[in-house]
Amino acid sequence: MTFGIEVNGRPFTREPRPGQCLRTYLRDGGWFGVKKGCDAGDCGACTVHVDGEPVHSCLYPAFRADGRTVTTVEGLAAEGGELHPVQRRFLDAQGFQCGFCTAGFLMTTVALDEEQRADLPRAFKGNLCRCTGYRAIEDAVHGVCHAEAPAPGGAVGRNLPAPAGPQVVTGTARYTFDVDLPGLLHMKLLRSPHAHARIVAVDTSAALRVPGVHAVLTHHDAPRRHFSTARHEHPEEDPADTRVLDDTVRHIGQRVAAVVADSEAAAEEGCRRVQVTYDVLPAVLDPEEAMRPGAPVVHDKDRATARISRPLDNVVGETHVEIGDVEAGFAEADAVYEDTYPTQRVQHASLETHGALAWFDEDNRLNVRTSSQTPFLTRRALCALYDLPEERVRVVAGRVGGGFGGKQEMLVEDVVALAVLRLRRPVKLEYTRAEQFYGATTRHPFTVRLKVGARRDGTLTAMRLRVVSNTGAYGNHGPSVMFHSVGESLAVYRAPNKKVDAFSVYTHTVPAGAYRGYGLGQVMFAVESALDELARRLGLDPLEFKARNIIGPGESLVTPGGWDEDLHVASYGLDQCLGVVRSARAEPLTKAVTDAVPDGWLVGEGAALAMIATGPPGGHLADARAALLPDGTFDLAVGTAEFGNGTTTVHRQIASGELATTVERITVRQSDTDVVRHDTGAFASTGIVVAGKATLRASRALAGLLLDFAAGQLSVPRADCRLTEEAVVHPGGRLPLKELYEAAEARGVTLAADGHFGGTPRSVAFNAQWFRVAVDPGTGEIRILRSVHAADAGTVMNPMQCRGQVEGGIAQALGATLFEDVRIDARGEVETAAFRSYRVPQYADVPRTEVHFTDTADTIGPLGAKSMSESPFNPVAPALSNALRDATGLRFTQLPLTRDRVWLALDRAGVTAPHHRGRGKLDE
Repeated sequence: MTFGIEVNGRPFTREPRPGQCLRTYLRDGGWFGVKKGCDAGDCGACTVHVDGEPVHSCLYPAFRADGRTVTTVEGLAAEGGELHPVQRRFLDAQGFQCGFCTAGFLMTTVALDEEQRADLPRAFKGNLCRCTGYRAIEDAVHGVCHAEAPAPGGAVGRNLPAPAGPQVVTGTARYTFDVDLPGLLHMKLLRSPHAHARIVAVDTSAALRVPGVHAVLTHHDAPRRHFSTARHEHPEEDPADTRVLDDTVRHIGQRVAAVVADSEAAAEEGCRRVQVTYDVLPAVLDPEEAMRPGAPVVHDKDRATARISRPLDNVVGETHVEIGDVEAGFAEADAVYEDTYPTQRVQHASLETHGALAWFDEDNRLNVRTSSQTPFLTRRALCALYDLPEERVRVVAGRVGGGFGGKQEMLVEDVVALAVLRLRRPVKLEYTRAEQFYGATTRHPFTVRLKVGARRDGTLTAMRLRVVSNTGAYGNHGPSVMFHSVGESLAVYRAPNKKVDAFSVYTHTVPAGAYRGYGLGQVMFAVESALDELARRLGLDPLEFKARNIIGPGESLVTPGGWDEDLHVASYGLDQCLGVVRSARAEPLTKAVTDAVPDGWLVGEGAALAMIATGPPGGHLADARAALLPDGTFDLAVGTAEFGNGTTTVHRQIASGELATTVERITVRQSDTDVVRHDTGAFASTGIVVAGKATLRASRALAGLLLDFAAGQLSVPRADCRLTEEAVVHPGGRLPLKELYEAAEARGVTLAADGHFGGTPRSVAFNAQWFRVAVDPGTGEIRILRSVHAADAGTVMNPMQCRGQVEGGIAQALGATLFEDVRIDARGEVETAAFRSYRVPQYADVPRTEVHFTDTADTIGPLGAKSMSESPFNPVAPALSNALRDATGLRFTQLPLTRDRVWLALDRAGVTAPHHRGRGKLDE
């Protein structure tokens, strides 16, 4: 009997493979809008319609679609390309950021009836978004329009839509694996079952006999060079402790061998047949134990060449700094508070997992297509690892499906390149969701011991921190995160006496890496919570206590990090941020709020503030090139990557303003090592403040070049010439840009200009978060009644887009505050390797936050802008913890604030009725 299926109106008779799911069947047919986010029915990115009903195609057997009609996101638009009304609404509301989940949300939304649209928490329980915070998606469903139509004139400050929006909503935006490569081979990785072991022998013979297996690569095939998976402009910042494939494994899940085959199934079978003999070694999982004498050594390497602080003590990096006299500061304090604040591992959970494809092109150049925030630094690392000249290697990041710092690493490209160099065939490696948990990186777990003291009048006298960061089995970002964590978190306060002892420590656990906030969030949780508690013990209002001690405009930043020479308060909006919180606190409770709180629940409020540098120390480089095209439009080439951070939109806005044109007349090429000289990467919130400044300079230089050349052509003073949307105008008429290009070409002149920025000096941005919460003492449930966020972003380039970054950061931080926790068992194995056991915030978990921007303009950032992608994350946990303290009278010092943890503490303290009256009590 012949198999038959109709996909988007076209019949197909290709038989599915045995056991094949509908998702892979559709992608094999070129319907790349169907995404893989989990392969377990947890995220909804693969949602399609079967006979009009939405299904998760990763769970739907392809053979069941026989005789049925299947619609993917590509099939929603009408004949002739007219968008489906839901696609149009998602465009109007800009209901996406990275866009990887958008097809799934669209397909779910299309199938909703009126009753379901009225209950979106239930309707969207099967769809996850890690970027948006869901507000923009909700607005899209309800037909709220945020996007403005492009028009001539100044574009900065307007809600202009993302240029890739039409492709995102139609499923035609191309992410890493949305390409068809002839002859593609598939790689799967065999991973260690032990936390610490030496590989004695590897027998690959049985694996090589599996039909379709082409190669099995082990440590014998890998270069002996050590490197860091972390990507920074200066590689010497990071420990060189990693090999492509190592003969010693240091955590459960570390890759041991790579099997390359014609199919994923054959590669998986090959992995099962590789025989490895291990000499199992003692392991240490706790960083405090790891620093004790006699603990198992994670990396017995040379201190100088490996750039490890104390290898035999498992300390990869450390800092010990004292400013003033801390003990004297505590002696003069009228109140002192001290406690320990542990924070947990958190997974980035970007819906597009790590992965890469690589191949040799017709010019014998190695091409790597990867889901990366750092294509240029990845090229540099591959060239160093395999002795390749940079001109023979091209690295491209397509549209990246979320990053959050997790893709500021080289986790897959090195081993894929090894296979391609060996086999001279295209090779693909795509992580499963489980591999993201035990084979990628997490946020660093911290333990912060903090002591603070103040006088009775609320003046801080001393702050002392002991910070221990668990970097896991490899150091990658460990020292940098540790240094950064004790920087702005302390510098924002004026205490004259500060002391820091901080350690980044190896353990035999899954490595930690770069994560939104880069260590600041962990330490700010401790600092902001401790200062709140100290204020209460002094009988002072916590917000006013903090306001008394914060730095002011123009003040010097004193940090214990030792790298603040180029860091300045180049604009100041912290006072306005605190003003927003004061206003929110002063507003009376609405009836809707009081009705939302059941009898017997406790109500309280809390706030926290945060400061962050608008770029990393030591320089962050960006190049851009702007050029006039033959048709009179413009080409803008930038190196920074787009992964929902919105840089593509803003770069067009910057360029259009300088070139006096519309954003639609500017084409952006990006994240390709062939398009510009260099770009350090899209991390540390630099997409606008560093790469945007390079774009500003390139566009401004091109505008000057166009006016100069036009003036020469017209034999008129340049001062009489002015750029407009499509021409250079002058008192005697106009010269169309198309004709200007032709004249330049005839004379051998290229109308193009370069821009560069080195990332220094740097400014700081500020944020403040305020919550009102209700707590059920009988269950430990926390209900957020109101969420208000104030953001000092300088000149807000695109308010709609910037608000989305703030909302997404808050949503992600709420997950880390309330329930996200990468749990590791007594053996060192990750227990939460799926979305069903690791809870990412769903639509129902995220409140609608009121976002307020301050009125500031930075003197360093391009056109007055500051960064605002990482910083909203940082004050969320302490603000919520402070609100919980206000409601319950108990100080919670450990994250996450899970219901069982809250209930147990309340039960032990005997808090069963609303006897504690916080500021937000309903009957006050």
